[in-house]
Amino acid sequence: MRKRRAQEERLLAQLSELGAGPLGGDPDADFRARLRHQLMVARPETGDEPTAVKAPVRRRASWLSQLATAGLAASMMFSAVVTYHSVPGDALYPLKRAAEDTLVRLSADPVDRAERELVSAQTRAEELNALLHSPTGGPHVSATLKDMAESTRSGISKLPRSADIKKFAETQRNMIEPMLDQMDGDQQQQVYGYLDYIAELEAPQ
Repeated sequence: MRKRRAQEERLLAQLSELGAGPLGGDPDADFRARLRHQLMVARPETGDEPTAVKAPVRRRASWLSQLATAGLAASMMFSAVVTYHSVPGDALYPLKRAAEDTLVRLSADPVDRAERELVSAQTRAEELNALLHSPTGGPHVSATLKDMAESTRSGISKLPRSADIKKFAETQRNMIEPMLDQMDGDQQQQVYGYLDYIAELEAPQ
């Protein structure tokens, strides 16, 4: 940069010398020789020329960067959707549960925390339906039933009885009862115990 600026200053000096000469006359041979030499020296070198060459490169790099960012965002969204719909036994399921547990722990309000636990119980019921319709879901049914019952009891214990609690119990019963025929004896016993518990939540106060 300094080298180029010095070259430009020398050229300006040469032009000033030319302008100082008499009008209508040609510059002398010595001046022409020195000016020719300065012009030759001042030609952009390979490293100085890239304005026209580097601009497309920079645009291409910017485009590639934007494309990579968009690809990463799409990948993250896809992973989030897959994680959300994962069920016990899937590779991403532990991540789903970790996210749920984090939301519960970060809830400062006890009521909000309890409501999140009931949402988790509803999610376990949805997972049960998916597991019972999967050829590989059987081994995970009992553990999911247990998690559902624990989340339900934990959430209910922190909340006063209300119309929302009654609606929750009704929704759970309508989801769980149709699954009984697809379960073995031990699993059915777990479900009966759960249904007996939520039936108390539906009873009039």
